[in-house]
Amino acid sequence: MSASTDAPIYDELVKELGDVPGDVRSAAEKELNRLQNVFGLQHPRKA
Repeated sequence: MSASTDAPIYDELVKELGDVPGDVRSAAEKELNRLQNVFGLQHPRKA
């Protein structure tokens, strides 16, 4: 599903400002993976 189908203005904002929510999500996932490795936790299954 594309964000543009739900909110057409989103594409314009991404062009102007970058994909901030996507960047934050990516950084959070990387940090979660790092911490899971440090603490020896299992990675959750993705739906």
